[in-house]
Amino acid sequence: MTAWATTRRNLLGTMAMLPLLGAPGVVRAAEPDLAQLQDMTVGARPIGPKEREVRLARAQALMKAAGIGAVLIEPGASLVYFTGIRWGRSERLTAAILPMEGEPCIVTPFFEEPRTRETLAIPAEVRVWQEDEDPLKIVAGFLKDRKLAGLPVGIEETVRYFAVDGLQKNGLRVTSANPVVRGCRMIKSPAELALMQLATDITITAYRFVYARVETGMRQRDVSALMDAATRRLGGDPEFSMVLVGEGAAYPHGTRTPSPVSDGAIVLMDCGCNVMGYQSDVSRTFVHGTASTEQRKVWDAVAKGQQVAFAAARLGAPAGSVDDAVRGYYASLGYGPDYKLPGLSHRTGHGIGLDGHEPVNLVRGEKTLLAPGMCFSNEPGIYIPGSFGVRLEDCFHMTEAGPKWFSAPPVSIDQPIG
Repeated sequence: MTAWATTRRNLLGTMAMLPLLGAPGVVRAAEPDLAQLQDMTVGARPIGPKEREVRLARAQALMKAAGIGAVLIEPGASLVYFTGIRWGRSERLTAAILPMEGEPCIVTPFFEEPRTRETLAIPAEVRVWQEDEDPLKIVAGFLKDRKLAGLPVGIEETVRYFAVDGLQKNGLRVTSANPVVRGCRMIKSPAELALMQLATDITITAYRFVYARVETGMRQRDVSALMDAATRRLGGDPEFSMVLVGEGAAYPHGTRTPSPVSDGAIVLMDCGCNVMGYQSDVSRTFVHGTASTEQRKVWDAVAKGQQVAFAAARLGAPAGSVDDAVRGYYASLGYGPDYKLPGLSHRTGHGIGLDGHEPVNLVRGEKTLLAPGMCFSNEPGIYIPGSFGVRLEDCFHMTEAGPKWFSAPPVSIDQPIG
């Protein structure tokens, strides 16, 4: 009996005898195999000071071009991108102000200043506010001191209303910061692409580990926990590990109805991790046991749909044209049309980077032109309500020569990981 066969027997026995133990029992059963996995992040390079200098310089150039005096950013991926600060949002404002010229300013509560400085990765002025003060007045004061109060303040698109309202009450004009923030974040640098590639490599390696260990009777959370455990062992931070089985796969994000793995059932996994903040997003669909003729037919159509999308992703083409190409192909097979089911009920893809989903999307009507450095998911699933669904998802980035995969799509339902 092989080592995994023994582990498998123990795993299933544990599941049968201790049903309340759940996913942790599955992970413990796989620990001898997990120990064989090696950390893939050794030697990975974080984003450094020079790159952050380039980001700020580009943002300031875009501000000048758009006539924006400064950009206000609350905690989240954009704050990490420009300043390195990792912070949670609360009713107490911590924010960065990127001015058209000169060093940025960080506004934070007085008692939080030491902790705010812990992850601050750029030269910046720090201005604090006390509990009885208006933090937006501090922001306005900084802009007045920099002689920028006469120009509109760009608002990063996730900033909350109370901050916008506070700026306006302090006499400032506001506008969208999308031309600046999107203009920077949508175009990934070689250092960013390297971290995204590493995150994807970890996810694919974890998939190979888990695929060989999926067994009849496993619950969705068992498979998910095994994927998370493998991802951590490989050095990634799991972001999500969705597992849909059987009819649940007919709905892109599943249902609340649990469905254990059974012979002949579709298993759809949608998983991703991050490495130093940069994310992967990969979906794989396989059949546990022998695939039916219908399952093979749909799987092959989705695999072709991915290639149609990839071929349509040409430099200078509108992002929405990629979605159009896939829907046209699916309609020729009798799916849809448009967003109708059976067929593709969601966009073909989304942007990805520090956020798992970020602008812009591969969706009908999106006019943003594809350019080198842009990164997208490619996931044109087909969903058949009441039966099953298939989604294959691999991300790609645009280069001077056209699109390039982060992960190679699988070519056969019999070898579904790729």
